[in-house]
Amino acid sequence: MKLLVGTRSTGKMREIRELFAGLPFEISFPAERLMGQLPDEADLERSTSYAENAVAKARYFATRGGLSTVADDSGIEVEALGGAPGPRSARWSLDGSDAANNALLLEQLAGVPEQRRGARYRCVVAFLATPSSVAEIVEATCDGFILLEPRGTGGFGYDPLFYSTELQMTFGEAPPAAKHRVSHRGRAFRALIEVLLRRSQ
Repeated sequence: MKLLVGTRSTGKMREIRELFAGLPFEISFPAERLMGQLPDEADLERSTSYAENAVAKARYFATRGGLSTVADDSGIEVEALGGAPGPRSARWSLDGSDAANNALLLEQLAGVPEQRRGARYRCVVAFLATPSSVAEIVEATCDGFILLEPRGTGGFGYDPLFYSTELQMTFGEAPPAAKHRVSHRGRAFRALIEVLLRRSQ
C-alpha cells in the first residue's frame, strides 16, 4: 500500500519511517514528492482538538498528493498547567523552536515540585483512503513527568525534559527502539498499522 505521511517535521519523519520499517507499505512525505510548502499549510493546525488538526492535515495532503494519507497531531499535556500546552505544543513559544518551547515550559513550571510535574504525551493519527473518505482515527498516550533540566540529546520537541516512568529515563536519553516501544507516537502508529493491515486482507 502506498501511503503519503502528511508532515514536514524532520523528527516525525525519522520516527515514522522507523515505525514502518519492514512492513508492506511504501511511505513517502510531501517533500519527497516535491510538494512545496504553500501559505495555507500554516492554518491547518488551528483547532484546539488533536483529532481535528490530524484530519485537516490528512485531508489537505491527500487532496494535494492523490494518495491515501496519514497525518498526526501530537502534544504534551502538563498537569500543573491544566493540560497545556496540548495541541499548541509545537507552536507554544514565540518562535516555535524546540529550545524556546522547552525554555518556556521550564519557566512556566518554575517552583513547581516534582510531585506536581506530571505530564502526558498524546498522539492522534488520522487515515484517509481518499480526500473525501471518513477519517479513521487512533489515539495513544504515555505518562511521565517534567524534569527540572533537560537530559539527553536524542528525540525532538520536549523529549529531553520528559522523563518516562516506563523507561526510567528521558525520551532524550532513550535509544530509538526503546522510545518507540512506549511512546505516544509509537503506540498510535502501531494501532494504525493494525487497522491498515486488516483493511488490506
